Amino acid sequence: MQKFRIRHTPTDEESPCPGLRCCDRVGCTAAGEFRAPKSRTRLNDYFWFCLDHVRQYNKDWDYYAGMSEQEIEAQLRQDVTWQRPSWPIGGWRAAEHQMRHRATNDFYGGSAGTGRGEGMGADAGAGRPQGQPRSAEAEALDLLDLPCDADVVQIKARYRELVKLHHPDANGGDRDAEERLKRINQAYTTLKASFGI
Repeated sequence: MQKFRIRHTPTDEESPCPGLRCCDRVGCTAAGEFRAPKSRTRLNDYFWFCLDHVRQYNKDWDYYAGMSEQEIEAQLRQDVTWQRPSWPIGGWRAAEHQMRHRATNDFYGGSAGTGRGEGMGADAGAGRPQGQPRSAEAEALDLLDLPCDADVVQIKARYRELVKLHHPDANGGDRDAEERLKRINQAYTTLKASFGI
């Protein structure tokens, strides 16, 4: 394969094509009308070629020349996100939910909550201003008898436990057990939407 040789751009006095930019290919006197980047690291610095030589330059040019396989892979992965940082999907919702409940507990003077009746539980009305409505998530956690800083794993485990306990088949078809199970399912659905489960 013939090595592509490039000359320095001559001054106007040296230029064989007066009034025009000459092709940067050695030995070519045609007008250099088409630009091509000089390297991967200097994409805004250009060579100027005639049409035939810019086609040859583009055909021979390898953007990844001189990079290892790992560097190429890293570059391709960065290009997927336009070389901007990214974060895991879905994790922010659970973290935001926990921060919101922690801030609410601190604001209303409740503890972080370790069970029913603490923090935002059933008896947390003393720390909350009168008439302040409780959130649907707080009601759902209270119904499942969970602390307000419960995570996804605790919620799922408690839900399974309560379903086994209150399922009508386990209670001989008891209508009260069926109603309790409906409320538990509704609370779990609310928490699933809130946590993004």
